[in-house]
Formats: sequence, structure tokens, C-alpha cells
Amino acid sequence: MERRVVITAEACICPIGRSAEQIADNLLRGVSGVRPLREDPVLGPYLHSRVFGTVDEPIEYDFARQHRKTMGPVSYYACQAVKELLERAGLEPDFIRSGRLGVAFGSIHGSPTVQREVYSKLLDGEGPGPKRIGAADYLKSMVHTTAVNITRMFGITGRVISSCTACTTGSQSIGFGYEAVKYGLQDAMICGAADEYDLTTVAVFDNLLACSTAFNDEPHRTPRPFDARRDGLVVGEGAGAVLLETLDGARSRGATILAELIGFACGNNGGDLILPNAEGVEATIRAGLDNARIAPGEVDLVSAHATATRMGDVVEAQAMHAVYGDRPWVTALKSYVGHTMSACGALETIFTLYMLERGIIYPTLNLEEVDPRCAMIRHVREPIEAELDTVAVQSFAFGGVNTCLLLRRFAP
Repeated sequence: MERRVVITAEACICPIGRSAEQIADNLLRGVSGVRPLREDPVLGPYLHSRVFGTVDEPIEYDFARQHRKTMGPVSYYACQAVKELLERAGLEPDFIRSGRLGVAFGSIHGSPTVQREVYSKLLDGEGPGPKRIGAADYLKSMVHTTAVNITRMFGITGRVISSCTACTTGSQSIGFGYEAVKYGLQDAMICGAADEYDLTTVAVFDNLLACSTAFNDEPHRTPRPFDARRDGLVVGEGAGAVLLETLDGARSRGATILAELIGFACGNNGGDLILPNAEGVEATIRAGLDNARIAPGEVDLVSAHATATRMGDVVEAQAMHAVYGDRPWVTALKSYVGHTMSACGALETIFTLYMLERGIIYPTLNLEEVDPRCAMIRHVREPIEAELDTVAVQSFAFGGVNTCLLLRRFAP
């Protein structure tokens, strides 16, 4: 038996704020969270790109020492977001520990900051390196560190899913959580992803000539999704978490319902691990619509993946046009915070919730001149008041992984 799945709480940490009010206001005013790189003596001198979507607002963590000792920076982000999520959700402690609540949460690397420290101990020549590495080092840096630190801190005993599919990690986490609730495997799921500030990822994309370099002296002017002058992505940091639960469960406890999650699809291009593929993207979008049991014409808005790479944006625009024509509005929210890697699908889903609630479509920042190869879709270049009903959130990743989430304004 299929069950209706609703979103009843959200929390995020991102380069343009922490609270819904702060983030929504910055999106409306066109405030960028992209900043100059912090100093890094190891990688910094070798990078061409000098910009990063940075969380500058200080965060006061009040985690017990027993929890802190297994956490690197990425788990601090994840656990803080979930702490705020649970405070807003109002779930009973007995339910949290009942086994009926699960976690789907991931990151790209685990904690690269801790991994650097581990490699330094191994290679710096100061005695037997392996003996200087403790169990906590692994627990801080392992790929599923966010998910298991969340379960430990909050006593969650339900199923654990820790997706690690690069830029689709957050959207996969939400999608897999949706399936777990929809098909009765769990009554509720905490879903999301996080990534910390680290230049390892910048170095990867920098070497691929995929990072923005033309606006190093004007960080707020990049990234530029769909713009004729776009020159690559900007790596960012942050965390996003949403609570999914059954409609019946949400109603029974009087929870505020932010939206209904009506569909999810995940597919793979089945070819090149780096280059985007319009056919694969199109197939995943259509699969998402089929899963939601809706027609393309019912989608009012698409939150595009749109990393501002030269070919990625063109391929995504082609795929969207093949499915939707020029009907839905299209916005690219990485233009405000950069590409937050694993967290992007979760954060962009949350930003989409703000648009559904407020009836405002936030525009693509820095979209001054639309690339003619991307001009066939309906771009948003200034805030628009709109009565939104159904929206799509798209994410695509290295390895050819594609995802599509479908959300709808809640209707009893």
C-alpha cells in the first residue's frame, strides 16, 4: 500500500544564511554568498579559481564531548542542521528512538579536513605514522560519518542510508527517504546532506578547467548559470535537512505541512563518467513525472541543477525543453551559494519550499545575457510573484547519475 509523503520541517546551513527568513530575504534581494578563497598554504598557490561559496556566520555548537570526538567539520554541519530540524519538527523523544524514524544522509568525501590530517601523520616522516592514527580519525572521515553521527547523537535506531553519489547525494537521500516512507519501510525519515569547506574539491574541478576563474576579483558575479559569460562552477559548503513523514502521521500530531513530495526518479547515463548527456537527463525527468503520475504540463517551476559549466547548462536546457517545452519557469539557485556539492539537492529543495510557501520565484543571479544555446527555456531574471502548485528539483552528478524530485503544494 502506497502512502502519501509530506515534508514537515527543514533546516539548513548555507552561504546566505541559516533561518528561512534570512535565506528567503537574501534570495529576494539577490545577495550572493560567494567569497574569496581563504588562505591555504598546501593547495591555494596552485589553484586558478579563487572563489568559494562560504559559510561565514559563526555557529555555536553545544554538542556533548562524547559526540564531538567522532565528528569532523562535515558532521558538525550535519548534526547542527538535524538538531535544528528536530527542534522545529516537535517529534516526541519516544518516536525518535522507536525505530520508526530513519536517516538518509550523506556527503562527498566524509571529512577531507580530517583526511588531510591522517595523510600528514602517515607521510610526514615523524615516526611510525600508522600508530599515530586513532579510531576516531576514521570515524570522523569515513563516507557515512554524517549519517551515523546523526543517529548516535539523537538516539535514532531506524534504518540508515548514506548515499555518496557526488552532486546527487542530497537529492538521492531525499528520494530514498521518500521511498522508505511511501512503501511503509519507515514512518518518517530525516534526509539531507552536508559538505565542509575544503579545497580538495576545488582542485579536482580546477584541474578539469571546470571552475570559474574570470571573476576572481568580483566573487559575487559568479557563478553565472545559463549566462553567455559563464566560465565554470564555484564550489560551496553547507548542509540541508528535511523531515519526511506520512500524511496520516503528520495530521495525527498536528504538524505543519510544508509540501507534499509526490515523485522521485534516479537514473544513469550509462556512458561517460564526466560529460553530461541530454538523453540520460531527459529520461530521468520523464521517469520522475511518471513516478509522480503527472504530465509535463503540470509542472510550474523547475529548480535546475545548472552549475554554470559551459556544456552542462546547455545539455540541461536541451533536456528540459525536450520534456517541458518553454512552459515552466526555470531558476538556477546555485547562482547564490555556489555548488554545495552533496548538499545541493537538499538545499535547493529547501529553497524551493520557500518559493512554494511565499508565492515568489527567486531569479537566477548573474543572468545578464542568456546564452543563445540555453534560450529555449523560460528563464527567471527577476523576482516573480506566482501561484505555484507543482515544482521539480533536478540534480546531476559525476558518474552519470541523474535525479529528479517532484513537490506539490499541499492539498488535503
